[in-house]
Amino acid sequence: MTVTIYHNPRCGKSRATLALLQAHGIELTIRFYLDEPPSAATLDEILKLLDLEPRALMRRQEPPYKEAGLDDPALTRKQLIAAMVRHPILIERPILVVEKRGRRKAALGRPPEAVLDIL
Repeated sequence: MTVTIYHNPRCGKSRATLALLQAHGIELTIRFYLDEPPSAATLDEILKLLDLEPRALMRRQEPPYKEAGLDDPALTRKQLIAAMVRHPILIERPILVVEKRGRRKAALGRPPEAVLDIL
């Protein structure tokens, strides 16, 4: 089983999720997504695993959301994903991706315990 957390150490929910996983003895890879944003293809896959559209995974209160006009309903999925890659602060966190026996699952750690369901 491989486990990856897309983590922002300045976020309380992200820190709590990481601590919860570590308390359960889960070995994982930590991706500091603000420093290393996921590619558009990776983000698209994560959205599909979460069964979410891009705006549902966007932090709409962040300045880049308004500044880039991302509330425009005419924007496509591809455009919204590209904006999240350009401005990773827009990506809601933490996200956990688990691959087990060739199957991938993802969960948003809000609340932190939500990630335990996919382990």
